[in-house]
Amino acid sequence: MTMLHLADAGEAADLAAFLGRLIHYDRAAAVRLKGTGTTLAVFGRPPSFEVLAIRAVRLAKPYESGLDVTLDVTVSAGELLETIDESAVTVVLPTAVTGPPWAGVLPPRGGWTPEPGLPAPDAVRSMVATAVAEFRARTRELVPERRTRAELDRIGREIWSRPIGDTGLPVRAAHAAQALGFLRPAQTADEAADTTGEEPLKLLASGPWLRLRTPYGSIAVRRAGLGALGVTVR
Repeated sequence: MTMLHLADAGEAADLAAFLGRLIHYDRAAAVRLKGTGTTLAVFGRPPSFEVLAIRAVRLAKPYESGLDVTLDVTVSAGELLETIDESAVTVVLPTAVTGPPWAGVLPPRGGWTPEPGLPAPDAVRSMVATAVAEFRARTRELVPERRTRAELDRIGREIWSRPIGDTGLPVRAAHAAQALGFLRPAQTADEAADTTGEEPLKLLASGPWLRLRTPYGSIAVRRAGLGALGVTVR
């Protein structure tokens, strides 16, 4: 049994919330865990958004034994969630599973450089709200015989593939960030003092990847989509 000691109760709660949101979109969701030292990166793919979500978790120590070794394993998100003990601030790794195709195509750890053109956080959230409202309005207008999965997908692709501001980042990336709890205003006085009421969104690039980074997690997409992962937009 491999037990991880999280840095504090807040890390345990945030990890549980992230896993819960992934499971909301895919009850059979898997996550890939990559840990070195006192940082654990949790990768997931909510199937509706055509993105990779990354949640960095701070550890008190790498493993129960204190060994400084590298962790790289894919597990069931649901089983991992069940092992989180928020009072003890620990999580036990479940049995590894065969990783889905996306788990073998992760963004790089380094080489990220800033990309210009990202609007302010309020503007990004407004774009997401506008896109959601447009999708709902256009799908409500469909007559029953046209309300097919193919037509819903077509409308979704048109809306969610639009770029944010002057960047190559699609709106679906910001939508995923919001749905997963990454795109939110400061929740505490300390956060507000650090961000003046707004989280410092950053857009980074490395090779074919774009990454929307917030204090709560990151969303990564390929500039030309993630076709190799076999995902769709719904």
